Amino acid sequence: MSIVPAEAVSGKSRTVPDTRAVTDRADGVPAPLATRARLLPSLAAVYRAQLSRARVARIPLLFVATFQSVGIMILMRGVVDGGAEARAVVAGSSVLVVAFVALNLLAQYFGQLRATGGLDHYATLPVPPAAVVLGAAGAYASFTVPGTAVTAVTGSLLFDLPLTHLWVLVAVIPLSGAALAGLGAALGLLAPRQELATLLGQLGMSAALLLGVLPADRLPGPITYARDLLPSTYGVEALARSFDRHPDWPTVALDLAVCAAVGVVSLAVATWAYRRAAVR
Repeated sequence: MSIVPAEAVSGKSRTVPDTRAVTDRADGVPAPLATRARLLPSLAAVYRAQLSRARVARIPLLFVATFQSVGIMILMRGVVDGGAEARAVVAGSSVLVVAFVALNLLAQYFGQLRATGGLDHYATLPVPPAAVVLGAAGAYASFTVPGTAVTAVTGSLLFDLPLTHLWVLVAVIPLSGAALAGLGAALGLLAPRQELATLLGQLGMSAALLLGVLPADRLPGPITYARDLLPSTYGVEALARSFDRHPDWPTVALDLAVCAAVGVVSLAVATWAYRRAAVR
């Protein structure tokens, strides 16, 4: 007895899918992957995702960073009367908010991702490594905007500094944030253990506190060289000079340019560290 195909009974023909592609893949030829997404759309997607995830958890820590910086200025008010030292204290305390979030917390975040295997999730996405680093760094740096502005205004009122040129924060916050976020991400990704990443983030924030808030002329000679190596120093200097009645704008622009260059280098190192950690 012969079996009649169903197509013959119904009077309709059915197109049989071509299985040669599947056969070819069985021969060991890898299937083509999806096209890698472009940098800017990937960066925007990672930024929005990180911003929504960190919003609830990081806002209380932002208040802590702001209160910490304001408390430091209140303590220094009993030691510093005014002048260049007051400008250095206010500028350093303002940028310290950026260091607390962009350096310290980002180092802990990437250290946790590496320890828990969270980097594997990003490695499976068709996005460039630079988009992951820049998106996370931008999201964390964005949380520093209100705290830095509140600290700068409070310090200006506390030390009787002019508020006229505080618009410089528009450049200081993103440039200092990029430099410190790149450093924090690199520390978190290069640390072999999560606990070490947390320790390095804390040490980096302590360096920003000691070398940024204290006036430069009060520091010992060798320590000033370490201060020049700290990425946030140039943002502090630019903001401190803006408190003058007649700021030296070419010098301010030079400090911001150096801060931008350091930010590019630190983010490039963080991207390299991400590739290195993701392939392990």
